[in-house]
Amino acid sequence: MANILAFGENVDGYDIPVINEREARAAAGILFLFGMISFMNAFLLHEFGYTKIFVTFFMIDFFVRIFINPRFSPSLIVGRFFVKNQTPEYVGAPQKRWAWSIGFILALVMFFVLVVFELMTPIKIGICLLCLLFLFSESSFGICIGCTLYRLTHKDNAQYCPGEVCSIRKSHKIQKISFVQVGIILCTLLVVTGLGISAYHDSHESRLGKPMMKCGVGKCGGS
Repeated sequence: MANILAFGENVDGYDIPVINEREARAAAGILFLFGMISFMNAFLLHEFGYTKIFVTFFMIDFFVRIFINPRFSPSLIVGRFFVKNQTPEYVGAPQKRWAWSIGFILALVMFFVLVVFELMTPIKIGICLLCLLFLFSESSFGICIGCTLYRLTHKDNAQYCPGEVCSIRKSHKIQKISFVQVGIILCTLLVVTGLGISAYHDSHESRLGKPMMKCGVGKCGGS
């Protein structure tokens, strides 16, 4: 029973239970994909049925991770399937549990706001965007925001952090960003922003300049 409810895996060479970061990142990417689909479906079409399903699954998935065992989490199982041929990257289980607890609390609030009480409040949009930010940050950049918060509040206890961010070290030459690279990013943002504004104005003017069809008896609908 203790093994079933254990959090993290005991691996030789590590002093504390660990989690495979590659599986966690894969699971975060999977959840981000379906979370973004559900968010856009609700935001653009005002259909919340799919979002309710996702929020419920998200809450149950994180409950299993925290209170039962990460090995039984559906998203982590799927993530393990996709990265099973990759070398594991072990990270400390305590900070992962802390991070996933934050996700579970956010999912729990969303469940009551959206599924149970069906409240129309901007709070659910903010929480949803925050969850998507956490998932995107981990899946795309390998940055576990919850783990970072754990490190700030438990500086002496954080071990085996993703990318060794717990240890103070100097950046390698290949990791440094030059002024030229910063200039490239700024120019790219300016060009993309300008094109976006131009496209918006063209679309807006075309809608305003489009002649409105006046219907009379026998003139519309092919009659």
